Amino acid sequence: MIYRNSNLSNGQPAVAAPSWYSRASIAVLSCAVATSVATQAAYSQSAAPNTVVLDEIVVETDATDTEDDTSLDSPSADGVSSERDPVEKARATLDALAGGTAIITESDTEGKANVTIADTFAGVPGVVVQSFFGGNDQPRIQIRGSGLQQNPVERGILVLQDGLPINRADGSYIVGFADPGSAHFTEIFRGYTANRLGATVLGGAVNFASHNGATSPGGEFGVEGGSFGQFTTQARAGARAGDLDGHASVSFSTRDGFRDYNASERFNVNFNSGYRINENISTRLFVGYTDLGFDVAGPLSKTLLQSDPTQVCSGPPTCLGPNVIRDQPRRDAEQLRIGSRTSARFGEHSLDFGLGYAYTDDRFRFPIPGGVRDTEGGDVTVVARYAYAPDVEQELPLFELTGQYVVGSADRDYLINSAGQAGATFGESELDAATLSIHAGFHIPVPGIPGLVASPALAYSHATRENTDLFASPTRPTLAFGPGGPVAGAVPAVSTSYDRSFDGWVPSFGLTYEISPVQRLFAAVSRSFEPPTHDDLISTIGGNPNRSPRAFSIPDLEEQTATTIEGGWKGSHGRFDWSAVAYYSWIDNELLNLRGASGVPLGAVNADDTVHFGVELGVAAQITDSISARLAYTYQDFRFDDDPRFGDNRLAGAPRHNVNAALRYSFMPGVFVEAEVDWRPDETPVDNANTLFNDGFVVVDVRGNYRVDDNFSLFAEARNVFDEVYASSTLIADTAANQNQAAFLPGDGRAFVVGLKARF
Repeated sequence: MIYRNSNLSNGQPAVAAPSWYSRASIAVLSCAVATSVATQAAYSQSAAPNTVVLDEIVVETDATDTEDDTSLDSPSADGVSSERDPVEKARATLDALAGGTAIITESDTEGKANVTIADTFAGVPGVVVQSFFGGNDQPRIQIRGSGLQQNPVERGILVLQDGLPINRADGSYIVGFADPGSAHFTEIFRGYTANRLGATVLGGAVNFASHNGATSPGGEFGVEGGSFGQFTTQARAGARAGDLDGHASVSFSTRDGFRDYNASERFNVNFNSGYRINENISTRLFVGYTDLGFDVAGPLSKTLLQSDPTQVCSGPPTCLGPNVIRDQPRRDAEQLRIGSRTSARFGEHSLDFGLGYAYTDDRFRFPIPGGVRDTEGGDVTVVARYAYAPDVEQELPLFELTGQYVVGSADRDYLINSAGQAGATFGESELDAATLSIHAGFHIPVPGIPGLVASPALAYSHATRENTDLFASPTRPTLAFGPGGPVAGAVPAVSTSYDRSFDGWVPSFGLTYEISPVQRLFAAVSRSFEPPTHDDLISTIGGNPNRSPRAFSIPDLEEQTATTIEGGWKGSHGRFDWSAVAYYSWIDNELLNLRGASGVPLGAVNADDTVHFGVELGVAAQITDSISARLAYTYQDFRFDDDPRFGDNRLAGAPRHNVNAALRYSFMPGVFVEAEVDWRPDETPVDNANTLFNDGFVVVDVRGNYRVDDNFSLFAEARNVFDEVYASSTLIADTAANQNQAAFLPGDGRAFVVGLKARF
């Protein structure tokens, strides 16, 4: 997580959419190029453009000795290998940056059942995840407020797997495609620190680094089951032979859910293979596939939530919200990812080249005001990084240069939701997007002041978003449900085509001062740039809980930009590790995604001036040899700034205080009990008018882990031990209709899970 010494965290000792033929051609071409590059795949691909230090493979001939598997890195985000343990190498790099960073290791989630995105980031300050429907759903994840009001398609952060993006070319992503449960470790870059990865977002970036055959030889199998019909199983295996290694993992999870109409399932498979050509060049090929599906149980009013959180809304007049029983909203999405990363070192010069292709098929059946949206298309990513590092003792290179270009296209059809079935088509679009980012930066030791490093940088970003309206009819069909049943109608068709471009220069300047080898102070001032996604630029509007959309919103949006100052202190002393960061951002044209009084979409807008102030604090302590504790605290005060409508109101959806704390007692290595508390002390505004609020809550989880021997572990977990009734998240409205508006998404009730892990 935030810790320099991870042992403290666990108590253990030290363009128009192409035709099917064109898309197939792109896929084949990408595979061919990736495979040709993969005759060279780096043992380490980190998201950060770091110094490449290719290590020597050690093969022991003495049968009594074991191979030194820690000499080769896992796929980290920077395409970098190191002679050190890959986790510690990544941790050292993150610590050296002048900004908010963190790392999550497998030990941080040990003993947790069905590790989801929400579980993974729970103990990371500055990363706020709000579960929507539990299980394998799509929680809202935001860093420093970027993408705060986006739902259901996320933006605001760059999501990477092995340094290659899960995001589509327009910046949107489906968070359920990320697989934290199978990651070797996860890197977190908050704010402008993600610019060096090619990010064009305000929030930051996360990178899920996979296991590989060099760092994770052997096999592992896990199975678990418990309340609400949960069943999860996963298996992985890796091996190395000389200069070649390979690793494969597969997982499956299914769940009936805590609420009515709340089932979900997820299947994921990943494979990577690496080859070391010589002492200077290595490369790695990645292939991944995810199939995700979940029912959208929808929101409740606060009254219905408190009376029975397992129910679903049945629409007006009983519930001022969607008719879930009739409309059966659901999402089914799958993504195929193919990519390669190649790293090379020639003396003081390091190079890293990545190529990726992702094909996404996404069907989202919204309630009737949103209709059914089918999106299918592919995206190609090309990323190149160069680093000049004359001093191998420095964690960061003297100079680094990153260029990333992502281009993609997709077909999108809009259909009426006719009582849970796909009805008449009312819109057809060809969506094209391209995003270019170039970043150059220095890390210069200041002469005469030992330990002081200046990090000036400059990035340029250019993005295009184009929609071609292919709907040929002069009218668009509509459907309404009334007392006499469904009634079909039509409205005039207005073109939704647009062609937008966005560009900007993004400078930054950071200072770090090394107080001691394990403590650093830092300060930074930066600019940020984030263009809108297609889901911001086109959306359905004009419906209500009993009527299909009657129009499209195609707002003329500007990119959102920000100026941020931040400072902090990272370090450790004795039995304590900590990271403390404070920041203040002045944001222009913040992108807000609004909903009406009954929860139907109103489209996206650029807000006038807004300000974001935050504090991100993480502390870990090894209190005794057996007792350890950790605390993650995030403070968020996000507001309009003298807005004509809302004055200085708080932005809806941002919990002001987020506290996650855990206390662990270890009987011996691998045998422990732990209590974890997730606490939101005060209320959170549901609407920007600040008339409706979500109450605070406290949820307590208890878990235990018993390592039988080196091969077998048993674990058990009780979640929400006191069966708290609460809303884990809310929908966001511009102005709430009244206190009975359906905007609250219930968190899971008390649940029990048990599981087994075997390693060979």
